[in-house]
Order: sequence, then C-alpha cells, then structure tokens
Amino acid sequence: MSRAASSRVAASLFFAGVLAVPGIVNAAALEQFKSFVASTKSAKGEFVQRQIKVEGNGQEKPGASPASSGTFQFARPGKFIWTYQKPYEQVLQADGEKLYIYDKDLNQVTVKKLGNALGSSPAAILFGSNDLEKNFTLKEAPSKDGVEWLQATPKTKDTTFDSISIGLRNGMPVAMELRDSFGQVSQLSFTKFEKNPPVSTDQFKFKAPKGADVFQQ
Repeated sequence: MSRAASSRVAASLFFAGVLAVPGIVNAAALEQFKSFVASTKSAKGEFVQRQIKVEGNGQEKPGASPASSGTFQFARPGKFIWTYQKPYEQVLQADGEKLYIYDKDLNQVTVKKLGNALGSSPAAILFGSNDLEKNFTLKEAPSKDGVEWLQATPKTKDTTFDSISIGLRNGMPVAMELRDSFGQVSQLSFTKFEKNPPVSTDQFKFKAPKGADVFQQ
C-alpha cells in the first residue's frame, strides 16, 4: 500500500473509529476541557496530522508517514467538515445524520450513517455532544512543555482506538494523540482556532461534486 493510500485509510479511521478561556490558564486538563466543551458550540481552525508507529517500549519506529494538513469546522452535535489539503485532497463531512468521505483523486464519495458511531469515536471529542463521560473514561495525564494532558479511554471495546489524549493550553485543545492496538499513533496539532464563529443552517449540507461516483455503505 502506498503512503498516500495509507494516509487515506488513517484519515477514514479517525472518523469511522469514526481551541482561550479566562480564569483557567493554569487549571488541570480535565477542568480546562470541561469548560471548553460547555462553552463551545462551534469552531473552526487548521490542523496538522502525522502518523507514526511505536515500539513496545514507547519509542517511535522509523518510516513515519508524511504529515497531512488542512482545515476543520464543526457545530455540535455531529456536524463537521474536516478537509485534508496536503499531501492529497480529501473531505470528511457530516450533517448530523450521515458521514460523507470525498476523495478528489478518485472523484469518489462514500456515504455512511453517522448513527451512534460518533459517540465512542475520536471525532466525538471535538464534534459530539457534551456528554463525553457517557462514552469515555477521563483522567489526568502528565503535563509536558506547558501543555496539560487529558486521557480519554472508550468505555466500549467496539472501537478502533485504545486511548485518546487531549493536550490543552489556556483552556483550549492544542493537540490530540490517538493510539490503536496495532502500535500506530495519530498525532494532531491545532492552530488558528476560532471559537463559536457564526454558523449557517445549510453550511454542513454535502453536495457531491459533478461526475463523482457515490457509494452508500
């Protein structure tokens, strides 16, 4: 499998398996995160994502995939547009009921029911409802380089990821790490995060590009 194809699979798994607040600058990660979730109805920003392999001793294996980058926007619950711009173009979009995955190179759209799958997936951390503790066990993790870390472990075993770590600074998520049972880690960093921007009613409705093949799953 090519690196581009591997990155496409990783992007899909992120969703198929599927950021400052005054007064909490030095608060613990859990407090910062709960404040963020309670006060954030919508957001938009940019991200960089990197896939790495980890040895049993926690050391990174050589041959990591090239970093991907793009933009995101969301409105709770369950509405989002996650756009990969480099090194290839792909869009993952949800309207609250269905998930659309558009691959520009293939000119192909895959449509899936969003259903309850969002609840225990990594996407729920940013895009889901405020009731995260229904699907995740949350606990503090050691801080690093000025970032407070929170670990979220899915309560259900029917999920792609073993654990999800969220890094927060000044009340905003700035990073995430997603670990699966095969020793692969997805590292994401967030920048230019705008909290609660205006959202239109039809902003998250997906329209298939002209000539695209559409597959229902």
